[in-house]
Amino acid sequence: MSRNPLVREVPPTSWFFRHPRYMRYMAREITCIFIGAYCVLLVVGLQRLAAGPAAWEGFLLGLRSADSIVFHLLALVAAFYHAATWFNATQKAMPLQIGEDFVPGNLISGAHYAVWVVLSLVVLFLAGVF
Repeated sequence: MSRNPLVREVPPTSWFFRHPRYMRYMAREITCIFIGAYCVLLVVGLQRLAAGPAAWEGFLLGLRSADSIVFHLLALVAAFYHAATWFNATQKAMPLQIGEDFVPGNLISGAHYAVWVVLSLVVLFLAGVF
């Protein structure tokens, strides 16, 4: 019997390249950076709105730049990916038991997607798109 246990070397920055499941996990985690940056952008927008009309107009002018549009598109894609991966994980994270039986996982995920669509339509309606 050996006194030295087997210790596998795990690269600290590239461990997630070994398996597709780890890649999807890291992609989901990276989407949080875009979501957080967008939240900071919203807080800056509120601060500019409170600072007065000139500051608000400058903020709106900055939002019309090409860099801002690219960032908004990346944040939108990240938000969609983040939400979709969470909705797909809810059937494992929150199994719903009624009596002795569990609600099918597809029904749980489907309910989340349905509420997402309804709330998106309500927001678009309130924004005057419809």
